[in-house]
Amino acid sequence: MGPTTDVTAAEEFLRAFYDAHPHVGSLAERLAEVRRSIAETGTYRHTGPELAYGARVALRDSGWCTNGVPWRQVTVRDLRGLRDATTVASECFEHLRLATNGGRIQPLVTVFAPDAPGNPGPRIWNEQVVRYAGYARPGGRVLGDARYSGFTAAVQQMGWKPPTERGRFDHLPLVVETAHEGVKIINLPRDVVQEVPLEHPEHPWFVELGLRWHTVPLISNMQLEIGGIRYPAAPFNTWFVGTEIGTRALADENAYGITRHVAERLGMDTSTERTLWRDRAIVEINRAVLYSFDSARVTITDHHSEALHRLACLRSEPSTSASRPKFTLTREAARRARRGAPRGFPFPAPTRPRYDELARLNRRCLGTGP
Repeated sequence: MGPTTDVTAAEEFLRAFYDAHPHVGSLAERLAEVRRSIAETGTYRHTGPELAYGARVALRDSGWCTNGVPWRQVTVRDLRGLRDATTVASECFEHLRLATNGGRIQPLVTVFAPDAPGNPGPRIWNEQVVRYAGYARPGGRVLGDARYSGFTAAVQQMGWKPPTERGRFDHLPLVVETAHEGVKIINLPRDVVQEVPLEHPEHPWFVELGLRWHTVPLISNMQLEIGGIRYPAAPFNTWFVGTEIGTRALADENAYGITRHVAERLGMDTSTERTLWRDRAIVEINRAVLYSFDSARVTITDHHSEALHRLACLRSEPSTSASRPKFTLTREAARRARRGAPRGFPFPAPTRPRYDELARLNRRCLGTGP
């Protein structure tokens, strides 16, 4: 049957919701309804406004709610009726289309089916819907994003075919797992991914590096918890902080590792760390990211503005309780996003007849058995 929903967590959330929305109806009646549902079925169903409020609060408190995001107006897409991998993937792609919004990035949350007793919801393996492949090469080198070399190898073993001519920015497929279907691999439609070619405001040669990055950070492997109910697939996006691209992806030796090459092109002395060539090169990489996104009119924020925004949030927001709505990342989900394992569910039951069933059917056809 599986665990039932925590009544205390449900009640605490509902009280917070009704405090924030005093005109929606009777709290006492809603509490009685939810207690009865949990007693009878092991869980309950959020109303549309409850789901939207919970998702917005979770996004605000997640650490991903970047400077300028009006969390109270974030659109929440209620797709709780969807459990099949193909439809989940299709709606992730639609989320990406809507969020891209011609470069004026639109924050969204899409919520798929929740976990329920005996009926778990779908899981998305990818850390973000758009991620670049990393192909292992002899000598420990990697073509592409080295952070995802393990994931890339795993999906290849599961049947994914990379482009004939492999590159540094090949899109990884979306991997969706359900209890009834197992693991499904779905390629991203090329037209849903907007990318910005990177250039530098002062150094024309930077274009020759052939760098680019996608515009929407659509987080897809965190689970949403609201009032004791867990939504294991609830992808959400805001917009990028420049250093997430420049420092954490392009400059990092465990990702693309372009820092030394950029430093050498800038004429820096890389023979000793005392010249701080890494720091100086990373600043120029981050300048290129911000300049390129601004030139392409794609929403992005810088890390200094973001730091001030988060400090203000810490000062103004109340401390969160254990049962407050939140996005969380399990250890298993984090491993799946980098290594392509472990599976979230055991292999689903076979859909073809078992051997003993085939034998029985044969006997019936031959007239030698029941």
